Amino acid sequence: QVQLVESGGGSAQAGESLSLSCKASGDVAKIKAMAWYRQAPGEQRALVASIDMDNTPYYADAVKDRFRISADNVKKTAHLQMDLLQLEDTAIYVCCAEFTTFVKLEGGYFNMLWGQGIQVTVSR
Repeated sequence: QVQLVESGGGSAQAGESLSLSCKASGDVAKIKAMAWYRQAPGEQRALVASIDMDNTPYYADAVKDRFRISADNVKKTAHLQMDLLQLEDTAIYVCCAEFTTFVKLEGGYFNMLWGQGIQVTVSR
């Protein structure tokens, strides 16, 4: 069974940098993409960045010139480098793995798996 382990995040001042990592383990052969979402207080969860296992990246407009996502296709690890942090970047960041097919996870069959979430806090 696939498991996602997130690390990084924390607190930083505006203009500083933080990073996030998400490592998938277990039966990872069916993973085709990984992504980072975030949810700020009072807002809906939104896509921040995603990357296919062929390393094709996608970014939300709000972060495209400040954040960089990369992936190790063999290790199935996604890394999000967050530079020039802004107050608006404060949110819980959640890793998501997307599968080529539905896979068996706890509770049934799914084509996406979510991590636990990591707090990122940006202050003045």
